Amino acid sequence: MKFLPKTIFFLIILSACSEKVPSESETWNVIQEEILTPQCVNCHSQGTAIAKQSGLILSDGFSYGAMVGVPPKNIAAKNDNLVIVSNEGGLKGLGKSFLWEKINAHDREHYLSDHQNYGQMMPPGDNFLNDGQLQFIRAWIEAGAPELGIVADEKLLLDSNKYKPPPFHPLDPPEKGFQVHLGPFEVPPNFEREFFHYTDTRLNEDVFVNRIQIEMRPGSHHFILYSFEPDTKSGRLPDFGVNRELRDPDGAIHTSTLITMLNHQFFTGTQWPRMDYKLPEGVALRLTSKFGLDQNAHYVNRSDSVIVGEVYSNIHTVDKSQVEHIAELFAFSNRDFSLPPKKVTTVERTYRVNKDMYIGQMFSHAHELMTEFIVKVSGGSRDGEVVYWTDDWQHPPILEYDPLIELKSGEGLSLIATFDNSTDQTVKFGFLSTDEMMIVFGWYFE
Repeated sequence: MKFLPKTIFFLIILSACSEKVPSESETWNVIQEEILTPQCVNCHSQGTAIAKQSGLILSDGFSYGAMVGVPPKNIAAKNDNLVIVSNEGGLKGLGKSFLWEKINAHDREHYLSDHQNYGQMMPPGDNFLNDGQLQFIRAWIEAGAPELGIVADEKLLLDSNKYKPPPFHPLDPPEKGFQVHLGPFEVPPNFEREFFHYTDTRLNEDVFVNRIQIEMRPGSHHFILYSFEPDTKSGRLPDFGVNRELRDPDGAIHTSTLITMLNHQFFTGTQWPRMDYKLPEGVALRLTSKFGLDQNAHYVNRSDSVIVGEVYSNIHTVDKSQVEHIAELFAFSNRDFSLPPKKVTTVERTYRVNKDMYIGQMFSHAHELMTEFIVKVSGGSRDGEVVYWTDDWQHPPILEYDPLIELKSGEGLSLIATFDNSTDQTVKFGFLSTDEMMIVFGWYFE
């Protein structure tokens, strides 16, 4: 019998006994094993009442084929052209995924107020998925929802924070900065109330803002804080502390209010019931002490009784020494469009910039006929790239960009909005939710 040399013998032994280094699991397998099986399969398995009602079986071996590219059984979601999980990828894929609507707890108020026919959120009750699980699923959907491959970092699952739905409550004033408050105010039955209230900020010098919080009672269509263009004369400014209605109960527009709007300079705003937005470290907005803040509330009451609106806004400031980049605000607004009755119309408008700029945030604003809002880069190496997409007119996403979107002078953004005018009237730009708008807001620095 021949014996192996000792060196080779020990190498074979060491190789056989050494521990194998585990490789990272494929993303879909992690979703099945770590999320669906422990949290969903109890209800969504063969023969259960929920599986019969939803038509969705999430047991291992069934779930992928039951979700990806499959229309939901829910009629309202199906009519909204959703699939259970879209494989289109990116923001569009996320927006077209019924699963994301059902599990995204941080969007709960939008879901409950705008999609009552979608059924209850999942998991039911207050058993929300934690933030790590949500971000892991989001990364998978944005990557095109593949069955094979690693497209999400498992470290995301370490985030065990979980959404807790808060009731409306007044914001505590910021430690550094100031607070403005609007209301309480009444909104008559079956009426859209939009008004402005010019508030004295009592600033002695310009301040630098790196965080904005807004808290609103339910029923708001939008809330905006405006400053004024630098060359606005004092005689063109409204009086402090007076509500300036945009329209009468009979719908007649107040011309005097429109005149003050001509000099507005957008500062911040949201369509979400609550917003807590922080700029990146070293970036801040400059708020001039020359003007106050014009608070603009727009509430839509389609009920037969009075509702009450109220808004708190916290403006958090930092020392100028902490600011490396002063962010400027932009608002690209297309008012030149006409939507024929009973037709679907797509409107496109490109806005060029005349200087190099870095965009860090973007969000859209339109009204209820809008079915899709796209923003693409126009020109340069990223020409045609989609950087913003939504089909939600009431609560459009506020997107942050890291890395920033770099535009060279002469390049720009193309706004492409699709409207489904199912009414019998031609619809144009206007201030009612039944009129239309086509706007993109955001911040940048040079």
